[in-house]
Parts: sequence; structure tokens; C-alpha cells
Amino acid sequence: MRDMIVACLRADAALEFTQAASGLEAIEQLSLKRFDLVVLDLNMPDIGGIEVTQFVRTQPTSKELPIVIVTTRGDEVSRARAMEAGASRYMTKPFTPDEILAEVRSLLAANSSRLQ
Repeated sequence: MRDMIVACLRADAALEFTQAASGLEAIEQLSLKRFDLVVLDLNMPDIGGIEVTQFVRTQPTSKELPIVIVTTRGDEVSRARAMEAGASRYMTKPFTPDEILAEVRSLLAANSSRLQ
């Protein structure tokens, strides 16, 4: 799924990527480098997307970082948990490449406007 999302986002040549194979690796990367946006799967090895989102929201340097959660879980309880944890968007698989690209562009533009 990670490779598919990166392939979708590569349509925008201005985007750069760092990939993490697990929630713990995502937290490590987020601790080492500044990012403009994070895409997380709800279900990841070791630490899930909600827990990574909660971590991000506790960090002063990333508490406003846009976070997109992608998942196969379309139930309202999972969506509510993700949004309460601080997700900016919740996307249920399957989605089209255009849909995720539009969400990412929208969040990046909104975040850029807010920071100016």
C-alpha cells in the first residue's frame, strides 16, 4: 500500500518522500527531520496510525502537521478515533490516485497559507 500511495503522489514532481515501514520507524523519522505532511496507514507494524498521530500531536514542532490516515476500515468508530487523535483527513481504501493527490495538495496548500 505504501508503494501504491507513493506512486500516486509521484504525479506531483514537487513532492519529496521519506518512507517508513512501521509506526516506530515513522516516529523515528519524524523526530529526525521536519515534514510538511504525513500519510499513515491505520494498521502498521508495531505502532498503529492512531498512536503515531497522537505522538505527532504532542510534539511542539509537529503538533499542526497535516496527517492523512488511510485504511480499509470504513466504520464510524475507527474514523472518529482517528479524527479525535488529530488526523486531518481519513481516507478509506480503495481510493483513486487523483483522490489522494487532491487531498495531499489541499492540505499542503492550507498548511502553507496558515504558516504565512
